[in-house]
Amino acid sequence: MIAYITVGADDIDLAKQFYSAFLPALGYSLKEGPEGLSYTLPAPQGRAPLLPDFYVKPPFDGQPASVGNGNMVAFEAQCQAEVRTLHAAALAAGGTDEGQPGFRAAYGPHFYVSYLRDPQGNKIALFSSDPSEPGRDD
Repeated sequence: MIAYITVGADDIDLAKQFYSAFLPALGYSLKEGPEGLSYTLPAPQGRAPLLPDFYVKPPFDGQPASVGNGNMVAFEAQCQAEVRTLHAAALAAGGTDEGQPGFRAAYGPHFYVSYLRDPQGNKIALFSSDPSEPGRDD
């Protein structure tokens, strides 16, 4: 199981604006500290926390943050409409479009996805794969 994901950012305020535009809608809460941003899912009463946590931090080595070629973090939305809404919110909060919401021929018929870059250049996907919604072939 993946416990946490960390992406680097040189401008934490800009990263906060971007990620706070859609992660709270997916159930994440934000804790800020001197080391950066920590987005976590709520822990059910008497149970272990839900994972993964998502961290946005300046690199520990003090060098500028850089993007990993081929790296991407995907967040699951509840439905296709939420993918569209959150994609638009992330763009308005400083993100860059890498692929408008929609179906892709390479994936299953119910995999509805959008792609973005955060202000640092990290690639982010927002997707829904609810089989009760219309699919690519419907």
